[in-house]
Amino acid sequence: MSVSKPVQLAAQAALDKKAESVVVLDLRQQSDFTDHFLLLSGNNQRQLVAIADAIGDVLRPEGYRPNHIEGYPRQEWILLDYGSFVVHIFTPKTRAFYDLERLWGGAIRSEIKG
Repeated sequence: MSVSKPVQLAAQAALDKKAESVVVLDLRQQSDFTDHFLLLSGNNQRQLVAIADAIGDVLRPEGYRPNHIEGYPRQEWILLDYGSFVVHIFTPKTRAFYDLERLWGGAIRSEIKG
């Protein structure tokens, strides 16, 4: 699966902050509202915020700013909506509960390693 440069940059920024289970779902065949979900986990709220901040720090100089942010800074799920892709940063417990990978099971799934 080919992903855009901003998705790649966001994934690498997350990995640099020790994000775990980094996955890209290609939703272009299932969704009109976005092309990709970037799903990843952090171990606690502090790490979730650090990951979200790192993603913003990497994408801002490239001209990308989120259209919408949810859950920042004190939740177990931070959502960064960049239009063509949406970043979901979860604690493991919250990620398992919402199980977006199962919900979007028809999407092409790619795991990204650091």
